[in-house]
Amino acid sequence: MAGIIEMSSPEEQLETLERGTTKIFSSEELLEKLRSGKPLRVKLGVDPTAPDIHLGHTVVLEKLRQFQILGHQAVLIIGDFTATVGDPTGRSSTRPPLTRQEVLVNAETYTDQAFKILDRDSTEVVYNGDWFRGMPYEDVLKLNARVTMQQMLQREDFKNRIDGNKEVRLHEMQYPVMQGWDSVEVRADIELGGTDQLFNILVGRDMQKSQGMSPQVAMCLPILEGTDGARKMSKSYDNYIGVDEAPAEMFGKAMSISDELMDRWYTLLLGSGRDLQLHPMEAKKQLAARIVARYHDEEAAVSARADFEAKFAKGDGEVEWPEVELGEERRLIASVAIAFKDGHEVQRSNSEIRRLIQQGGVQLDGEKFSDPSADLPGEVAGKLLRLDKKRSVRLL
Repeated sequence: MAGIIEMSSPEEQLETLERGTTKIFSSEELLEKLRSGKPLRVKLGVDPTAPDIHLGHTVVLEKLRQFQILGHQAVLIIGDFTATVGDPTGRSSTRPPLTRQEVLVNAETYTDQAFKILDRDSTEVVYNGDWFRGMPYEDVLKLNARVTMQQMLQREDFKNRIDGNKEVRLHEMQYPVMQGWDSVEVRADIELGGTDQLFNILVGRDMQKSQGMSPQVAMCLPILEGTDGARKMSKSYDNYIGVDEAPAEMFGKAMSISDELMDRWYTLLLGSGRDLQLHPMEAKKQLAARIVARYHDEEAAVSARADFEAKFAKGDGEVEWPEVELGEERRLIASVAIAFKDGHEVQRSNSEIRRLIQQGGVQLDGEKFSDPSADLPGEVAGKLLRLDKKRSVRLL
């Protein structure tokens, strides 16, 4: 991993840091802090509600690494306390609580994967349970006195749930307060987060002002769309690429994205545009290889590309899919199960296949299916059966 470089001018740093962001509150304040000449404390809080991270998480981690390269101090807050509450941001219902032990187990692998991006030696790692677990209730009340109910109800997710007669638990309203107090505890100059974190980051500014501190700059990064190109990257949508996935799997998933999404991934994941003089297929292969190299190494990237091309690519750039013999089977759900198993050596349950069909993911030469109980129509030999976003088979 590249080391710290000598700081460039404040104006040059600002130009670099603004790249790829969606909102900075405010650029003028950030420039003023950069002009101070001292290393700035850049905060990123993460709640390890799952053990693994995917490329969607890396967008903000890459920005934090950018600050490190410019000589600033990265402060990674592990929300071992806040994760047991659950961030309500974007939620339409209360998040199921986690135990602290579950959070700590997740935190171990989460941070190991984060350090594939961040410089471990120059990252300050803190746990917010260190200050919240020993906080007397009297101090909790004082903390709550710093915000109003009207402020909390400005959050769109809270408003939507109340308007839809869905419950909002009082402990959920504590979350922005706790995240804001984290900024006081670590004396953050800048806080990073996704676009959905702006409200919470602004609460942190208010908390710091109430303590007589210079308020942190809010820097928001875009939400990365998953491999389906429609929804944010998430394990629950099965449209993610995990940073710990095998190189071949990582490469193959990256090759499944659309050309339009490829441009956005180049910008958000690599910080550069694609070479428009390249054929889109070659540009996508280079994107996939650079992603693999980022989280494994160059040798793994070369091997993953070679494996992909040997398995799927013809000389003319078309994809050559595995061929599958269905025999007498005509039922769609059973045919898809056979195609997964014989064509890609992947087992799928009936419930998973049913969901893929109902969502329109299964197609026969471009014709979508919606009824899992349907039969394959007519003669199918030679037709392409699409199984999901990245897998298809040619029927015999």
